[in-house]
Amino acid sequence: MKTTPRLHLDTELAQGLEIALPREQAHYLTGVLRLQPGDAVSVFNGRDGEWLAHLAEASKKGASLRCERRVSDVRPPPDIDYCFAPLKHARLDYVVQKATELGARRLRPVMTGRTIAERVNLDRMKANVVEAAEQCNLVYVPEVLEPVKLAKLLEAWEQDRALVYCDETAAAANPIAALQRLKLPAAVLIGPEGGFTEEERKHLSALSFVTAISLGPRIMRADTAAIAALTLLQAALGDWGAD
Repeated sequence: MKTTPRLHLDTELAQGLEIALPREQAHYLTGVLRLQPGDAVSVFNGRDGEWLAHLAEASKKGASLRCERRVSDVRPPPDIDYCFAPLKHARLDYVVQKATELGARRLRPVMTGRTIAERVNLDRMKANVVEAAEQCNLVYVPEVLEPVKLAKLLEAWEQDRALVYCDETAAAANPIAALQRLKLPAAVLIGPEGGFTEEERKHLSALSFVTAISLGPRIMRADTAAIAALTLLQAALGDWGAD
């Protein structure tokens, strides 16, 4: 059975609309997948739902798709943000992809006292988000926000959004029970490899909208902690527990 390829397009989608593809996407469909005019392609942009399209033209000069019909509406995940101290290179790619797969609605790098990565390549983050959405049949693309310092993030925080942060020094308890007392919207905050500083912990624990949870008796790497925390939030508050 032939699988219909999926593409994220940064353009309007509408019935009968013919869309000229960027060079890389044209090469992927015609040079890598060897599609021919008339072959089906699923397309989405995160705003207009998912559409069945067909390859309208394919030549050395480029390729275009024609939108035929909408097959699915936009399906945004629960309102859960993923805020994190950025990691380096491949591990950042990995955690961004997994956060997308796990249903984070927004991704935001947060610079903390012990953050190692000095710069964040937002274009690379966005490319990883799109790739994960394409591969995992998502009809929504999480928003990638600009980096912010932890103090500024907390100062401008929406008071009705619960903030869960993973603290290896928190008393060991059932995190699901703690999370089930919260309501959406929510966010999870993952610190750097060295953890939060004592000053940062004191600042976080003094805020009424913050809940600290333990991820168990083992110390996890930051990328592992991200996956564990987002899994817990989806189970307690998100669409994993939906009827």
